[in-house]
Amino acid sequence: MMDLSLIFLLSLHLSLASAALFPEFIYPNFTATHLKFIDSSGAFLVSPNGTFKAAMFNPGAQQLRFYFCVVHAASNAVTWSANRDAPVSKSGSMMLTGNGLAVADEHGSIKWSTPDFRSPVSALQLTETGNLVVLDQFNTSMWESFSSPTDTIVMGQRLSMGTTLSSSVSADDLLTGGYKFVLTASDAVLHWRNLTYWKMSMDVSVYVNSFATIGFLEMNQSGVYLFDHNGSSVVVRLNLPETGFRLARIDQSGQFSILSYSGATRKQDFVMPVEKCRVPVVCGTNGLCSRGASADSTVCTCPTGFRATPNNPNFCVPSDSAYSLPVSCSQSERSESLNSSNSNYLQLGHGVDYFANEFVAPQNYGVDVSQCRNLCSQDCSCLGFFFENSSGSCYRLEDAVGSVMMRASSSRVGFIKVVVHSATSGFGSSDDEEGLPLVAVVLLPTSGLLVLFVIGILLCRKYKQNDVEFVNSLKNYSKSMSFDDLEFSIPGLPLRFDYEEIERATKNFKTTIGTGGFGTVYKGMLKDKSLVAVKRITNLGVRGKSDFCTEIGVIGSIHHLNLVKLRGYCAQRRQWLLVYEYMNRGSLDKTLFGNGPPLEWEERVEIALGAARGLAYLHSGCEHKIIHCDVKPENILLHDQNQAKLSDFGLAKLLSREDSSLFTTMRGTRGYLAPEWLTSSTVSDKTDVYSYGMVLLEIVSGRKNCMTRARSHSLDEDSSSQGTAPCEFVYFPLYALEMHEQGRYSELVDPRLVGRVTSQDVEKLVRVALCCVQEEPGLRPSMTSVVGMLEGKTPLGAVAIEALNFLRFYGRRFVESSVAAESGGLSDVMVFPGANVSHGSNVSMSTAAFSFISSQNISGPR
Repeated sequence: MMDLSLIFLLSLHLSLASAALFPEFIYPNFTATHLKFIDSSGAFLVSPNGTFKAAMFNPGAQQLRFYFCVVHAASNAVTWSANRDAPVSKSGSMMLTGNGLAVADEHGSIKWSTPDFRSPVSALQLTETGNLVVLDQFNTSMWESFSSPTDTIVMGQRLSMGTTLSSSVSADDLLTGGYKFVLTASDAVLHWRNLTYWKMSMDVSVYVNSFATIGFLEMNQSGVYLFDHNGSSVVVRLNLPETGFRLARIDQSGQFSILSYSGATRKQDFVMPVEKCRVPVVCGTNGLCSRGASADSTVCTCPTGFRATPNNPNFCVPSDSAYSLPVSCSQSERSESLNSSNSNYLQLGHGVDYFANEFVAPQNYGVDVSQCRNLCSQDCSCLGFFFENSSGSCYRLEDAVGSVMMRASSSRVGFIKVVVHSATSGFGSSDDEEGLPLVAVVLLPTSGLLVLFVIGILLCRKYKQNDVEFVNSLKNYSKSMSFDDLEFSIPGLPLRFDYEEIERATKNFKTTIGTGGFGTVYKGMLKDKSLVAVKRITNLGVRGKSDFCTEIGVIGSIHHLNLVKLRGYCAQRRQWLLVYEYMNRGSLDKTLFGNGPPLEWEERVEIALGAARGLAYLHSGCEHKIIHCDVKPENILLHDQNQAKLSDFGLAKLLSREDSSLFTTMRGTRGYLAPEWLTSSTVSDKTDVYSYGMVLLEIVSGRKNCMTRARSHSLDEDSSSQGTAPCEFVYFPLYALEMHEQGRYSELVDPRLVGRVTSQDVEKLVRVALCCVQEEPGLRPSMTSVVGMLEGKTPLGAVAIEALNFLRFYGRRFVESSVAAESGGLSDVMVFPGANVSHGSNVSMSTAAFSFISSQNISGPR
């Protein structure tokens, strides 16, 4: 009986101890080890509702490394760790004393501790948000884990500007890795060795609302938001599906992921960069990363002239044993240069680029490849370089080299420095002739003074009101001033240039690079040697001054990778000038329809995707929706690597009253006008979608949608070179529809690419284009959906043939009007099925039909 009573009391004591095992608070002179709480997986502290637990935890159930962690209970995901760089054994302990928190190893040596406090510690609390808080006797916080993040943040946690998240080495080894997520004053960026390899604002689903200085980042159930310092306005936002619990992490792979959890089920809501080849060392040192079957898969090899080491497949060394890789000098040794005769360079293959080149300015401008090589040879920290022929730009790889990546559109040539063990090699020797093509030796020196690479200057906007108030204030301000009062500088506006500075930059407006309905565009070079395009506005009406101020405010507040950036303005001496970044490869129409080398298919897809992302941002990423109204190849400009950027968005208000009266129902260009322009229907963002679809068909075919050709020649030959040969008039969108109905997609691709692109690839773009040009605006996809289809994230939309029958009418009218325009002489006509055009018939020009719009651009060439 006595034994039973003893057993009962012992059981009661154990049950009470178990009930008290997971308190919300613990108090000084508390010690916890993994062994002590082994039945509860090391947990000794929980949040009020049990969402989080604090424990001496071993990620991955390995038995070597134990950490004092905060863990999301349902998923076992570590959200914070104290001693990540000093793990302890299972006998290691966490101690809470009146002086603070500490982690000690099995011998009692302190591996981590909180800072010294002015007041004694009263308690340690784990909140329901996962924040570990050290409290004093007045329940005032003296230290919080949220203020010292490791690689993860959770909902409700604030990440301040300048704060860094650092990746772990692996999922079960929390040692600080090489990748960092950094919140800067203008963006959230990913770094490796202080080199940027991705920016949050680059993602098409991320919207930049203003250029105010960023103060902090917060995440909740609906998305991620970058606020200004006061928290009064959102600078950058990322909308996400509603969820119960979400965390964001820079993981060991170098990607920044946002994950949501439903119990133990994990879902990835967002990841950047999607393309893993952009991650710096995804394929190790000097490894070559190529895209796999999908955007998130990679293939790692060694570049030409390199081989993998036997003991480390992620480390590529020269194949020739006469060469070895140099070791970068330390900071103290940088004044001592390497003997250039002891170094040589192995050229990387065609289309190879480096992740950092997209984010850094060249170290040298206006040099040739030999000068770039010599500069690298004289610097022991330089381990290689990339050279851009078109601009004479030299990008040096310093201190460490990560992976290189295949980019078919790259215009840069890469060289890796090697140490020569024999005296037979030198730059330009027979061994190196393969490394530097003869055409480069001949052409590169002639481009030494060209500076075509523009680095956008991020403007810190401190204006605290929203965009509507800002624009309205500009309107009211401008109405109350005389013209010359516009020599002003208001916080929030882009940079204001003096007229004399613009004159010097353009050499008194010497070089014209374009003309249009708004005026003339000139090429210029600013003091910092960056090239700009200066647009002189000439057709301003009565409200021109107010509209000019409005447009500066609107366009200046828009920032996206695929939109041409407004760098500044000038309003002096009765001159109205807008200064844009210079796009050194010109407009898409010149590259697409010109006589130069054809764009490769991969380049066309990247251009199409870039233009789609730019439009998606205008339609849904800005504070107020912007309809471009004139999407066409002339308004898609190309920069290095054929990066596509939309130009002339938001400028329609700059038309004079006299001119704008002509465009009450139409703005745009023949061949790209949506049907609703012609019926006085409501114009919406779906109008741009139609125009984009027409451009996409031209990107596929490499020719104008409305064109003539000699009857005896193939579809790709323009009639301009055929003399007086009889002409056929081709309306390509209708031809594309018919080939789609027959499944003959290879008939539609640019003939210059035959054999270099699959029918499936062509089908994808053609189907997207046909979805975009459906007659009913409501049936057209949004530009966000178009981006998803091009990226492969969204299934291709169904093409409704009945919604495209209007193309047969358009095709017939195009043929009729083209025949009638042949100076009274009728040519042979290419009649599409359903066109019902009688050969040799007289055609009336009085019908108010699409094809009778003047062949000149309604808004003027830009």
